[in-house]
Amino acid sequence: MRRFEDRVALVTGASRGIGLAVARRLVDEGARVVLTGRDPDTLAAAVEALGADRAAAVAGKVDDAGHRAQAVATTVERFGRIDHLVNNAGINPVYGPALQIERAAVDKILAVNVVAALEWTRDAVAAGLGAHEGASVVCTGSAAGLTASPGIAFYGVSKAALLNLTAQLAVELAPRVRVNAVAPAVVRTRLARRLYEDDEAAVAARYPLGRLGEPEDVAGPVAFLLSDDASWVTGQTLVLDGGVSVRPWGEG
Repeated sequence: MRRFEDRVALVTGASRGIGLAVARRLVDEGARVVLTGRDPDTLAAAVEALGADRAAAVAGKVDDAGHRAQAVATTVERFGRIDHLVNNAGINPVYGPALQIERAAVDKILAVNVVAALEWTRDAVAAGLGAHEGASVVCTGSAAGLTASPGIAFYGVSKAALLNLTAQLAVELAPRVRVNAVAPAVVRTRLARRLYEDDEAAVAARYPLGRLGEPEDVAGPVAFLLSDDASWVTGQTLVLDGGVSVRPWGEG
């Protein structure tokens, strides 16, 4: 499929993991992409893998206004337009109950996981997102935002806020820009490693599909939501959890 021929996407947090898998899927389907991330060397390797004719990168912190402006400007200057935004960058620097999280960590989680998504969307729209037919945004939420999440409590709170922000933006940006989200359960990435590394087999056994997610399991649904195949879908959260949310109560 070439659903993204002549389309341009900006993907935050895309030097590895889910973000890179999304960028790869978009490039495979004809898009040109701009990636962001904190590590210039990792980003350079990602661009080399995707092809310098199809991809570019801007290093920086997702909650930094200067970095955001540079990345959006680079997208338009390098590829001439912006059609899609993937708000994928996120952090979870602390583990434990919400009542024990220090205020500084709370502020940082919200700044990166929620406020930054708002600001990236605002800047992308100002730079022309929505000027061409088929414009869309996808936010990477989490299944942790749908229920209590022991161990990653405030991360879950931030993702719940992001999912609500998705709905708000979908209403405000309609009909020119569609806005949707995905909510993955545990995916084999560096960010989620602490959730499964002690006993991956036991964690995987909780899922009806018998395994953890892979970044590619998220990339496909994100590509669908970005594409014209989802042209009548906005304000929705697609749960990607290997069936764990429908496991009968008391099992696992």
